[in-house]
Amino acid sequence: MTSRTVITGIGVVAPNGVGADAFWKATQSGLSVLDRVTRAGCEHLPLRVAGEVRGFDPGAMVEDRFLVQTDRFTHHALAAADLALEDARLGRADYEADPFSVGVVTAAGSGGGEFGQRELQHLWEQGPRFVGPYQSIAWFYAASTGQISIRRGLKGPCGVVASDEAGGLDAFAHAVRGIRQGSRAMLVGATEAPLAPYSIVCQLEYEGLSTGDDPERAYRPFTDKACGFVPAEGGAMFVVEDEAEARRRGATVRVVLAGHGATFTGTRRRDVSGEGLAHAIRGALREADCAPEEIDVVFADAIGTREADAAEAAAIADALGAYGRKVPVTAPKSGTGRAYCAAPALDTAAAVLALEHGVVPPTPNVYDVCHDLDVVTGSARTAELRTALVLSRGRMGSNSALVVRNGS
Repeated sequence: MTSRTVITGIGVVAPNGVGADAFWKATQSGLSVLDRVTRAGCEHLPLRVAGEVRGFDPGAMVEDRFLVQTDRFTHHALAAADLALEDARLGRADYEADPFSVGVVTAAGSGGGEFGQRELQHLWEQGPRFVGPYQSIAWFYAASTGQISIRRGLKGPCGVVASDEAGGLDAFAHAVRGIRQGSRAMLVGATEAPLAPYSIVCQLEYEGLSTGDDPERAYRPFTDKACGFVPAEGGAMFVVEDEAEARRRGATVRVVLAGHGATFTGTRRRDVSGEGLAHAIRGALREADCAPEEIDVVFADAIGTREADAAEAAAIADALGAYGRKVPVTAPKSGTGRAYCAAPALDTAAAVLALEHGVVPPTPNVYDVCHDLDVVTGSARTAELRTALVLSRGRMGSNSALVVRNGS
């Protein structure tokens, strides 16, 4: 088995598009789809702006028997998994002789809040006889992993990273380990659906959550007008394979998962978190055998507060040296929202597509950068891209970095 692990399929369900092609078209154009929250029951809540997945009909992609058992975040995952498998041209015929050779790992930070809220309302208003049997599983962080594996007959190593934002990148490390331990393929990614009333109430105490009511100003990272981030739903799933196995079956190698690094500072202090992020970046570079000047683009975490953005800028400068001030930095999520564990999964999808097209997408709604970074704003920037760095941080000190390289 080769030591290289590669991505061969991408499936996206995002606020700016369903499917990799629609997602990339909107991302490279810098389209911002942030808008007022329209979900029922949220009208009176302080959160005004978010990135909603609209025009997505789960019934058109997922069978009814799975829909009734699962929350919206799992609907996103099931649909994205189908799109990723289709993109990788990996069907049941490819693994039915050995279903134990393909596994699933997802990341989740909030679980099935909408499903759980509905069933608890039934309990409160009507009594326990009116609570559905799937309440015990649909809210759970591992629901997406379990339902994908059951629906697709995948019996290989399965797991879930129950974490905050950085878990979306840590899931890739788990998938790579599965490949290195003998699996031929892994479905990996993250989806979230944190826009139900109960879920929003839980987020209101989050440091950095923006409650602005103007979609064009509510999320402006790396600017002197930064007032926090807005949440989003959706996410992305990927087919990850051993390179030799992928090429044997004629799959297209999109990128190589070259290196991953993670740290945990265990604190809300952003200065310490910045130090931890720098360590994670160096760890990812070391595993990828990658020099700082080989990074062609950075997909930033972009929390959207002055303190957090300054810490991230310092971490990039610390880990990449003087080159950190020159490398193009982008945060497409400022146009779609920050989807917690799914945010870095969507950034990874954007990074793969950026490498393939030689285009650095812009950072929507950002014009007046106030940090010493080359943030791509306004319109996309064409460039020769071979290596991308994706960054993510959690609320309580998780830090993660992922290096992906062109698959050629």
